[in-house]
Amino acid sequence: MYAHPFSARYWRNAAGELRDLRKLVFAALMIAMCIVLAQIPSVPLFGGARVTWGFLARSVCAWVCGPVLGLLFAFAEDNLSFFLTGGGGYPYFPGYTLTTMLGVFTYALFFYRGPLTVRRIFCAKLLTNVQNVVLGALWMAILNSNGAFSLATWYASASLSAVKNLIMLPVQTALLALLFAALLPALRRAGLVSRQTARLRL
Repeated sequence: MYAHPFSARYWRNAAGELRDLRKLVFAALMIAMCIVLAQIPSVPLFGGARVTWGFLARSVCAWVCGPVLGLLFAFAEDNLSFFLTGGGGYPYFPGYTLTTMLGVFTYALFFYRGPLTVRRIFCAKLLTNVQNVVLGALWMAILNSNGAFSLATWYASASLSAVKNLIMLPVQTALLALLFAALLPALRRAGLVSRQTARLRL
């Protein structure tokens, strides 16, 4: 029976993943995968939008490991990725780590031990994209404020980011759906995801 995020059993299961050696190893592998994916060139779409690849490994880790271990994974992954790859031109700022942690947590709430559907994937990606727009613009405004935060700067950055994230949304949803469908049989056989998840549904 599906344990939803509003149940105590859900959070007991999620906390228990911290003691599962296989899940800890899987999270470590996903950290390595994020670092590798960061080296793959992004794919330009239009309107300045570009599809990067790290969200694939983060969402898979959230799906398998849940929200509690997922938060630890996101913290470690974001910091290791920054110091090993140079941050992709962005300065080190704890707000970006918070954004990554919140995104993985959101993926886990939609995917971990729950029914896997294209609609849930779309909703999870939509919500994480909104988080990226709101928080990303906030961090940029803070970093560029020189001590004087400007709401106009935040709005300008958020507006541009919103357009790009809207363009990316269907592509990212399709990529996640294809990836989950491809990985599901192997992860079920390995006992890494709920056996109630028989297949990806609409």
